[in-house]
Amino acid sequence: MERRDIYITGFDLNRLTELLGVWQTFKGSKSTSIYLEGLSEELDRAHIVAPKDIPPDVVTMNSRVRLSDASKEEDLIYTLVFPRDADAEAGKISILAPIGTAILGYKVGDIIEWPVPLEIRKVKIEEVLYQPEAAGDFHL
Repeated sequence: MERRDIYITGFDLNRLTELLGVWQTFKGSKSTSIYLEGLSEELDRAHIVAPKDIPPDVVTMNSRVRLSDASKEEDLIYTLVFPRDADAEAGKISILAPIGTAILGYKVGDIIEWPVPLEIRKVKIEEVLYQPEAAGDFHL
């Protein structure tokens, strides 16, 4: 699996670091810890930029994205959210879900792979439908 550069805002980094700190304090379930460890690894390798400088085609927190899944020949539309806001039926996926951690910081055109039981899942970021920073919504 190729690991491309990823970009996140300092604002997202602070909030996600706080989420990791809470987890370390309370030591959640083993399955949750695997996802948090993955998130921590992604944050460690990310390029940090100011919210006003993030390119508009990069997936940030609260971005709404259209992904294509070639293996299922379907498009998926998700909003990347914090765990408390996750709602699968509404298309809101948690940053702690494998696909959530996988797409954070990537940009339109990138193909992302991550392991799931029995296979490697692969999606392409087709479009960022909404990005808070590009819309001037720096508080989200």
